[in-house]
Amino acid sequence: MTFDGQFTLLVVGLMLVALVFELLDPDAILFTALGSLLLIGVITPAEALAGFANQGMLTVALLFIVAYGIKSSGSLEFFADRIMGGGKGLRRRALLRMMIPVSFLSAFLNNTPIVAMFAPAVAEWARRHRLPPSKYLIPLSYSAILGGVCTLIGTSTNLLVNGMIIDIGGRSLGLFELAKVGVPCAIVGLIYILTIGYSILPDRQKSQDVINDHDYHFEMRVLEDAPIIGRSIAKAGLRHLNHLYLSEIVRGDNVVAPVKPNEILAAGDRLCFVGIPDGIPQLRRISGLVPIEEKNWLITHRDAHGGIIEAVVSHSSPMLGKTIKEGNFRSRYDAAVLAVRRHGERIRRGIGGITLKPGDTLLLLAGGDFKTRWGGSRDFYLINKVSEFPVVDNKKSLIAFGAMIIMVLLAAFGIMDIFRAATLAVLVLLISRAVSVVEARRSLELNVLIVIAAALGISQALTKSGAAQYLASGLLDLVSGWGALGLLAAIYLGTTIMTEVITNNAAAALMFPIAWSAALKGGFEPLPFAIAVAVAASTSFATPIGYQTNLMVYGPGNYRFTDFLKIGLPLNLLVMTTAIAAIYLGWNL
Repeated sequence: MTFDGQFTLLVVGLMLVALVFELLDPDAILFTALGSLLLIGVITPAEALAGFANQGMLTVALLFIVAYGIKSSGSLEFFADRIMGGGKGLRRRALLRMMIPVSFLSAFLNNTPIVAMFAPAVAEWARRHRLPPSKYLIPLSYSAILGGVCTLIGTSTNLLVNGMIIDIGGRSLGLFELAKVGVPCAIVGLIYILTIGYSILPDRQKSQDVINDHDYHFEMRVLEDAPIIGRSIAKAGLRHLNHLYLSEIVRGDNVVAPVKPNEILAAGDRLCFVGIPDGIPQLRRISGLVPIEEKNWLITHRDAHGGIIEAVVSHSSPMLGKTIKEGNFRSRYDAAVLAVRRHGERIRRGIGGITLKPGDTLLLLAGGDFKTRWGGSRDFYLINKVSEFPVVDNKKSLIAFGAMIIMVLLAAFGIMDIFRAATLAVLVLLISRAVSVVEARRSLELNVLIVIAAALGISQALTKSGAAQYLASGLLDLVSGWGALGLLAAIYLGTTIMTEVITNNAAAALMFPIAWSAALKGGFEPLPFAIAVAVAASTSFATPIGYQTNLMVYGPGNYRFTDFLKIGLPLNLLVMTTAIAAIYLGWNL
């Protein structure tokens, strides 16, 4: 192998290590790897920048705008709030009512806004009917993932792989060409979730450790002139609270726990509560009690009553790696952080000193326009205002859904390719002002687009340097004697392992040139092997970090890492077996 090939493998190896250990954000890691390959001369500037003009990447960007148009209309949230039913009868019936439409919608829309809209409604529905949200939020994410592999536009990974096929000289996939693999996988996966998976899912409401894992832990402060000073806990109205209980009092260097009903309150006491957001309005009615780092309950003059909001920190938030105080969260978002929940971990430090990580669930006291201003931003995965009723813009819903339906029909009947159809849909949204130019710009998830574009350049380096052919030869030697089925299984397994530990788009871009080269060397039609890469990279179930929607429900569902392993690993194996069989038989390998 040449020096270029050896250097490319070294860079890719170091990149994988950096991604696994999250040394930097994925877009920064891949861009650094791409820059290294460019500077050494493995690829030319034109080849390095080719990913930024790739049709698949640009289609993903256009679909972000289409998805935003539908999300901002409020229709998905309105739909989600009603879809679960009345909570009577079998719990699995409500689960089925949720999974089928979510899977269908995910086949035509980016699954991130779908999960963002459904998750708060599903969690609230579960709490209202005294059911554990943990039984419904992982299925929400999984059903969105399964629906995404049914069409070309279902996931960004499908479009990325299609773009690489076009770049290498192959034909573009049809809109529903993936359906003969995706639909069987979706059916098998949904049946598993509805039966075995539902039994495996944790029921946190019945767990004795609900205090540590299910609820928020947050602190309030007794003001110096508070009328409750000198009163007992019981007389101050802190004894029998709905959805909350007082776990301890921090008084100077002393901690009072457990807290007895006759404990007398003093000025400056820090009261530590455990509970869910629904209970916080009760505390606002107790005079002299305020959030630990706030002077009062008021946020701004625009909204003296504010609102209690849950928000999940995204991978692209500018607050990552900063403490709440360092990032000026209060002034940046016009919201005060009341509590932080990190996958069941109790964070024992002051709110201002907490360093935020992706997936952290924040409990916020926010101004009335917080959801409007930040609901479509890349800073948060989902935002849920406690007890808020969704508002639907009928005109915007009609335009947004109409644009999406036209886009799908044009692509499905071959009148336009998906890139042109998506371009038309975006033009309709902009010209009709269903989406403003500012909103369109804000809807673009630049971190995802940079990952895709940089990964395409790295994929080009693997092919040009001969590294992909070298790895393909090794893969063929490994499965020699097993034929097309053995090679297909090896490629799928390698991709699915990689996508669980790094980003799905990076996994697809790295495995694609290896799969294509191995198929050609083995004398097989390469398209089915490319499809195996797309499906494997799009179906990550075993870890919360493997796919964005898994991370979105991680905190709100009060899950542990092992919960995803228990239910997701069998599902990974089941979907892998189904996909390999469908590809092998569907393309007569």
